[in-house]
Amino acid sequence: MTIALSIQNISRSFGGVRAVHECSFEIQAGSITGLIGPNGAGKTTLFNMVAGLFPPDDGRIEFYGQDITGLPAHKLFQLGIVRTFQIPHEFARMTVLDNLMLVPGDQSGENLLAAWTLWRRVRRQERTIRRRAEDVLEFLNLTHLRDELAGNLSGGQKKLLELGRTMMTEPKLVLLDEPAAGVNRTLLGTLNEIIERLNREQGYTFCVVEHDMAMVRRLCDPVIVMAEGTLLTQGTMDEIMANEQVLEAYLGRGAAEDMI
Repeated sequence: MTIALSIQNISRSFGGVRAVHECSFEIQAGSITGLIGPNGAGKTTLFNMVAGLFPPDDGRIEFYGQDITGLPAHKLFQLGIVRTFQIPHEFARMTVLDNLMLVPGDQSGENLLAAWTLWRRVRRQERTIRRRAEDVLEFLNLTHLRDELAGNLSGGQKKLLELGRTMMTEPKLVLLDEPAAGVNRTLLGTLNEIIERLNREQGYTFCVVEHDMAMVRRLCDPVIVMAEGTLLTQGTMDEIMANEQVLEAYLGRGAAEDMI
């Protein structure tokens, strides 16, 4: 299989505190890869390095064989790497539809001169983007909320909207940061279904940081476990559940027994 993302011995420290240390793993294209571990394991720091929020101190990150180590977030966005956040970053006073329409880059209407002199092109591009946004809303079952202010949505609906914003970019890799956080069980089922459909029908590659083990079990194969800033183990969820190091370091025997 094709390797989408290769993490090679990356490390990062903050003020002498080692957050990630010589961590290495790969994500296969077309997979839904889970990334789990206790709080402080380095998962978010690793996500931030892959997404270009800050560079690693050491090591190398490759995306489809291209060295992307240290590239800023906007360059990685152009390459197709999109990251969501545990707390959605919607534009609260804009409608759901407008939140989607503003995502695509290089829109002609953003240039004042073009908006005056190339207005036909601007309107044509805007119609294309609007159709794309309407299709995304239909896919997410959010069409009935198209004209609602995004700030009025529930926590789960905001997570769906954030996933919809990634769809507007047609990404090659989506980094999902705790998608289950703050989502009720009904909408979580919908969110799971949408992630599965995007993976199965449109070939999206996902890396999911998540503490909800039921969600990880349903969606993710393989599952990567981090502890103390580095790779602890990886494998199927059944293999992770049977790993003594994982049971002791993270899940605890009671939690693991509840899931088996």
